[in-house]
Amino acid sequence: MIARLRSQLALPLGAIAMALVVGAVVLIATSPIVTGSFDPTLPVSTYWALIQGSMLSVNGLVDTVVSATPLILVGLAVGLCFKAGMFNIGGQGQFLMGAVAAAAAGAALANAPTYVAVPISLLAGLIAGAAYGFVPGVLKAFTGAHEVVTTIMLNYVAIQIVSYFITGPLQAPGASFARSLDVGNASLPVILLEGTGHAGHLGIIIPIIVVPLIWWLLNRSTIGFEIRTVGANPDAARYAGMRPRRLIVLALTGGGLLAGLAGAIEILGVQGYMPAAYSTNVGFDAITVALLGRANPIGILFAGLLLGAMRAAAPLMQIQAGVPVQMIDLLQGVILFFLAADVIVRRVFRLRAAVGGVDELATVTRTYGGKSLAP
Repeated sequence: MIARLRSQLALPLGAIAMALVVGAVVLIATSPIVTGSFDPTLPVSTYWALIQGSMLSVNGLVDTVVSATPLILVGLAVGLCFKAGMFNIGGQGQFLMGAVAAAAAGAALANAPTYVAVPISLLAGLIAGAAYGFVPGVLKAFTGAHEVVTTIMLNYVAIQIVSYFITGPLQAPGASFARSLDVGNASLPVILLEGTGHAGHLGIIIPIIVVPLIWWLLNRSTIGFEIRTVGANPDAARYAGMRPRRLIVLALTGGGLLAGLAGAIEILGVQGYMPAAYSTNVGFDAITVALLGRANPIGILFAGLLLGAMRAAAPLMQIQAGVPVQMIDLLQGVILFFLAADVIVRRVFRLRAAVGGVDELATVTRTYGGKSLAP
């Protein structure tokens, strides 16, 4: 068990360590621009600010968990599809559809009792996200359309759908900018002290419930075994009597459901309304989360917390160290680079190649053959 755990953690931890080294080199090289003089200690003050802003205060911890919640849920959406041998790059669109559906339901139930408004609004986000994942699932299963192409296209369609509804039927009258009405009583109750950025709403509990459920689904249930088998070898799954088409649709629909839930939580717990120009990178950040977590629900939980901590501490980093918040994007991008170029990490840390299981990195460029889609 220890050897298996070590093999699973070695590559992600190595990628993080090398990203921090690259980040330190960039910080030192740019210190004359950032601080006005050459400062070889800038990486130390920058990374210390990240630790302070995310873990060494109650507000920092609250902000970390709130920031990590959507990353974990959308990361699970991507990871679930990785297990099925697919690359769901449509988390952004599924997130937005869940968000706008929750905003619409929340505005309609703004004056209803909280115990009625909250579950219905969350359910609306779940259904909208699942429906938006169902579409590329059907296209993949019955036409062979590559899920990367269809989900990217649907991301842009989702942006336009949000813009249409928020500037049209759902627009709040008299607002200074295009947005929906406040969700009112559909807001998620605050259960923790308020952080410096956002309050600790009820939605932060949901990943704690969902992660074990997805782990059990993938590792202890029949349907999870079939999903992993189809991801590893769809031809063998078909010959064993499994139905790859059904599993494809199921995996992408389940991924959409999780991403839609994340969007609903963000609107009901953080935003309180839906702006027409809702800007977020959570759908693409979640790809890094899923890869860093090796498509394992437990790994995705910790990877989401790591990226959430970096996002939560970015303002303090900018205040204390004078480093722009875009440094977080650079670190995240370098982590993703070393995860993709895993041979570099393995060479530096003398790691053996991992064996067994679905290679989530190869899934990015791999798709099903025509025969694998046969019923």
